[in-house]
Amino acid sequence: MPQLSLQLKKLGKKKIKTVAFPVDQYPETLSGLITECIRSEVKRYNEQRTKIVLSPFLGPAEIGTQSETGKIGFGDISNITPADEKKALENAMLAFKDGLFLVFIDNEEFTDPEAALQISEHTVITFIRMTFLTGTYW
Repeated sequence: MPQLSLQLKKLGKKKIKTVAFPVDQYPETLSGLITECIRSEVKRYNEQRTKIVLSPFLGPAEIGTQSETGKIGFGDISNITPADEKKALENAMLAFKDGLFLVFIDNEEFTDPEAALQISEHTVITFIRMTFLTGTYW
């Protein structure tokens, strides 16, 4: 199964999160890439909502690992409502068109959702979430 390497970055933050992302086949367009990412994340999100946790306690190893991130929790999920894939796809495409996130493939920005892509296992795909400042109008 082919696998993509996605880099996720928030504007203004130094940390870049790299995620291995399995796909059935390499997407041919930018909208196909976004669609594959959303479908995979909705599936992962919905699976977490149906998973049953049998041991609601933390061992010393889990406490140590979680303390490095600054938050220690049991992993309880209070919202068990599954995500709607169709709505998630619509929201993602609207967010892309509105410029809420940027997509770079091998350090080249892609702005056209129907742009043809040449993706291989060595391709570096970067998603940058934009942060807008709030303020008052003049």
